Amino acid sequence: MISALPTCFLMLFGIFGAANGWTDAHQTSVGCHESVSGLHNDLSRHRGCRGVPDQGKYSTVRSLATLAYDCRRSEKFRAELLDALRINERGDLTPAQMIGAWAGEVGQTQFLPSTYLKFAVDFEGYGRRDLIHSALNALASTANYLKSYGWTKGQPWTEGAVNFGVLQKWNESGVHTKTVSYFATRLTKEP
Repeated sequence: MISALPTCFLMLFGIFGAANGWTDAHQTSVGCHESVSGLHNDLSRHRGCRGVPDQGKYSTVRSLATLAYDCRRSEKFRAELLDALRINERGDLTPAQMIGAWAGEVGQTQFLPSTYLKFAVDFEGYGRRDLIHSALNALASTANYLKSYGWTKGQPWTEGAVNFGVLQKWNESGVHTKTVSYFATRLTKEP
């Protein structure tokens, strides 16, 4: 999977990020961002720098409306549905642009709308927090998220480390966190 990462994307992000002090400002690791993004976007199907990685195929608003009236966690998903409408209201994305996973996640690193509202940043400075079409916005938003949960710059992210616990805030699944940690470690060691 690592060999499928678009080299030009990694180089562009690394150069742009370093030039702007992005990793220092957000005190996180490019390797972990790439790993989170790669895992959530199935970069094994993404080739080169063309197009947008696979982020899902479901209407976020429709998925959340359905889940809001499911008997299992309807209160949570009603709140997420209202937050999806707030994303539209503030001008970041239209409902038609909000295409994502079946459970209402949206963007390259799959934020639920409440997380999107809280942590999404307009890193490119275009006046919109677009985490679907802008890899830089998506990765800066991921850094913002991780930093807010206590990411410690320069510390490892392997199992047992403080940053591993921060990654678990992203997704509580132990398998998911171990996978992100593994790929981040591989990415930082590969040329």
